[in-house]
Amino acid sequence: MTRLFRDPLVSLREMLTTAGPLLLLSLLLLAGAYFVLKPAPPRRVVLATGPEQSAYAGFGKRYAEALAAYGIKVVLQPTRGSLDNLRALRDPKRDVDLGFVQGGSSEAARMADEQQGGVPLESLGSLFFEPLWIFYRRPEPLADLRQLRGLRVNFGARGSGTPGLMRKLLQANGIDRDDVKASNLELTPAVVALLGGEIDALAFTSAPESPIVQMLLQTPGVRLLEFPQAEAYARRFPFLSPVVLPRGVADLARDVPSRDVPLLATTTSLLAREGTHPALVQLFVQAASDIHGGAGWISRAGRFPSPQHTEFPLAHEAERYYRSGPPLLQRYLPFWLANLIDRMWVVLFSLIAVVIPLSRVVPPVYEFRIRSRIFRWYRQLRQIEDRLGRDDAPPAELLAELDRLEAKARGITVPLSHADELYELRSHIALVRGRLQQQAT
Repeated sequence: MTRLFRDPLVSLREMLTTAGPLLLLSLLLLAGAYFVLKPAPPRRVVLATGPEQSAYAGFGKRYAEALAAYGIKVVLQPTRGSLDNLRALRDPKRDVDLGFVQGGSSEAARMADEQQGGVPLESLGSLFFEPLWIFYRRPEPLADLRQLRGLRVNFGARGSGTPGLMRKLLQANGIDRDDVKASNLELTPAVVALLGGEIDALAFTSAPESPIVQMLLQTPGVRLLEFPQAEAYARRFPFLSPVVLPRGVADLARDVPSRDVPLLATTTSLLAREGTHPALVQLFVQAASDIHGGAGWISRAGRFPSPQHTEFPLAHEAERYYRSGPPLLQRYLPFWLANLIDRMWVVLFSLIAVVIPLSRVVPPVYEFRIRSRIFRWYRQLRQIEDRLGRDDAPPAELLAELDRLEAKARGITVPLSHADELYELRSHIALVRGRLQQQAT
C-alpha cells in the first residue's frame, strides 16, 4: 500500500518541481494584473442625495439596500439638492462618488468649471421625471406663472435646482425677480410657512413619490398650478418635458386630482465621477432598472432608466447595459466571479497565449531531470571500471567503492515510467561487480 501511493506521489512531486517556475510566473503575472486592473469594486461608495423627506433621499435608501446585497456599503450624503450634488461631484476635495442631478441645473456649474476646473462627470442614465410643483393658497385659481407677480413665493433652498429653473421660467414670461417676493426656505419649513399663511406659493421639483407632494395634493385649500403651455415651454427649454398628472392618481376614492393636470418636468439623472469603477457603475445601473423601471404616476413601465435626456457623456458600462442588458456571465454566476472573469478575460487570454508555448519546455526538462538523476552515477561506475582495467588499485578497495555506489543507487526514487533505466543502472553495477570478483579470485 505504501509503494502504491509512493510511486504516483514521486511522479507528481517531480512534475510540480519541473513546472513550478512556470506556475509561479503565471501566478505572479495574474497577481500583477489583478493589482493593476483592480477588478473588484470598492466596498464603500458615497451617494449624494438631497434634503430629508425628499424623493432623492428615499431613492438613496433603496439604492443602499440594493447594493448591500453585493457587500457594498452606500453612504448617503444629505445635501440641499441637485445643484449642491453637482458641485460636490465636481469638487475633488469632496468625498462624493455619485449623485442625483436634475436636468438643466448643470449650466451654472459648467460656467464655474470653465473658470476653476473640476472633476469630469459621466452619466449613468436618466432615472425619472421630476415635475415642477407650484402649490399655492389663493381663493381663486391661478391660470399661469404671470399671476405670481406680487405674491410671496418660495423658490427653494439655494443649492437645489429649483431657484435657477424658476428664474428661467419667470424671465420667459417677462417677470423680473423683483416682481415676486421670493424666499429660499428649505422644503419642510417652506411647507409649514405655506400652511401657516406666511407665504402664498411654494415651488420645488420632486418626483411624485415624495411624501410632501402626496400630502400637499390632498391638503384642503392647497391648489396646484397647472401648465397649459407645457409643450411650448418644452420647445424653448430642451431639458424640460411636458407631462400629465392623471386624474385620480393621488386618491382614486376622492378623485384627486379631479382632472388631468398638465405639468412641466425635468429629467433627473444619476451622475458619477469619471473613472468610477466599472463594476460599480454596472451595479448602480442594474439597481436603477429595478427601482425606476416600473410604472409611476407620470411615466409608464419601462420608460426609465434611459440613456436619453442626459446632459453628460454616458458611461461606457452604462451604455453597455442599455445596449445588451446585464453581462452574460452575471446571469449564471455569482456577481464576484462573473465580474472577475469579465474584467480579467483579456489578461487571461493573453496569459494563455504566453504560457502555452512556454509549457512545451516542461516535458523535455522533466525528462532531463529524471534521467540525470540516474545517469550521473554512470560516471563513477565508469571510473571504477577504468581503474579496474589499469590495475592501479586493489580489487578490495574497488569493491568497497562499488558497494557505496550501489547503496546510493538503491536510494534513488524515480517515477515508474523511468524504472527501466534505474534497473539498467543496477544491472550494470552488478556486471562490474562480477568482473571485480573474478579478478580478485
